[in-house]
Amino acid sequence: MKFSNRFFLLICAAALLISSSRGALAARAYAIVDSQTGYIVAEQGGKDKRQVGSLTMIATAMVVIDWAEAKHGDLNQIATIPPEAFVGTMENNIGFQPGDQISLRDLLYAMLVQSDNIAAFTLAAHVGTALPGALGVPPVSKGGPVAFFVGQMNALAKQLNMQRTRFLNPHGIDQREVPYSTALDMARLTRYAMNKAAFRFYVSQRDRQISFMSGGKKRSYMLRNTNELLGTAGIDGVKTGRTARAGDCLILSSHRESEIRQEGSTTLVTPRHLIVVVLGSTDRFGEGSALLARGWALYDQWAANGRLVQPSKKL
Repeated sequence: MKFSNRFFLLICAAALLISSSRGALAARAYAIVDSQTGYIVAEQGGKDKRQVGSLTMIATAMVVIDWAEAKHGDLNQIATIPPEAFVGTMENNIGFQPGDQISLRDLLYAMLVQSDNIAAFTLAAHVGTALPGALGVPPVSKGGPVAFFVGQMNALAKQLNMQRTRFLNPHGIDQREVPYSTALDMARLTRYAMNKAAFRFYVSQRDRQISFMSGGKKRSYMLRNTNELLGTAGIDGVKTGRTARAGDCLILSSHRESEIRQEGSTTLVTPRHLIVVVLGSTDRFGEGSALLARGWALYDQWAANGRLVQPSKKL
């Protein structure tokens, strides 16, 4: 039996109401934000510093995409996967080996679709080498290109007013020093990223075949998106994350058809797009679905009341 997206959302909303009344909402923090205005529809622990796992890769992707767009960086450039990319990365589902060669574009797919840590590190190492020249600063010395790249991730965070965020690496793996962010800061980052057509395209792919050279032979691999909710209930992205400290994390982007209304001779078109951030969950897809349903219900109430945005309720 097939159900409409609206029916699906109603079921999820009911589930959230039941679970909330029983105290069963397990996420440590969440935020629901209107992408158009930055209005905070709902949040819990939204300013609490928490580990966010590979949600970090959204920032990694944006440094790469911004570099490519603003500095004419070529995403068809071929990068060589360095041995350092395998240090502490936990898993290697794609089967990369040191010395493999792959385009920056396919590395972005590997990172954003299948959350690959080796791809994230390789992007940072390659683009971190190119960035100093593109920015007109001296060549990298202390810390190397990856450290320089992470510095640009933190510069982007500062630009976006992510005041409670510190990135330490391009993939979000826990280290001795612990990287952190907040649900509201990650909403700020996601809102920025989803305004970029290139980023939206990467995170909208349910699967994607990539290719790379390994040992002198061309290899292909079919990526599968780690976001199980992609394509349901208007969900068009964006990213999953998980580490031992972070727990299960998820960011969703969902859209409805734009609202069109007539005011005199003027036709007003209002995009309808929500961002949901879930941190420290034990059931990220169940809670993400339910929070999205709650978000749309609250959004409808807000829209019916004129979409007023208090400064304190805006990103």
